Amino acid sequence: MSLKLYKLASIIEAPVISEKCTIAAEKNKHFVFKVKKDANKVQIKEAVEAMFNVQVDSVNVLNVKGKEKRFGRSVYHKSDWKKAYVKLKPGHDIEFSAV
Repeated sequence: MSLKLYKLASIIEAPVISEKCTIAAEKNKHFVFKVKKDANKVQIKEAVEAMFNVQVDSVNVLNVKGKEKRFGRSVYHKSDWKKAYVKLKPGHDIEFSAV
């Protein structure tokens, strides 16, 4: 594995599986991934294309702010993270059960 592919593979941390994400995937071919905080749209596009052998149409990213949580008297902060909405070109699909 080349160094570039190794770096691209580390950009995508995990797919986000929720009811909202599943509906977006079925209707519009939008797939949602948790990515590194310092990743940009071009890197995310290259990583998805390399990992899943699909063609990406567009990438939208958003920063998710960490929530403040409380356990008894102690208060702590969840860390911030970045979410990427990846739209695939027509004719391409990602099956998470097969991957």
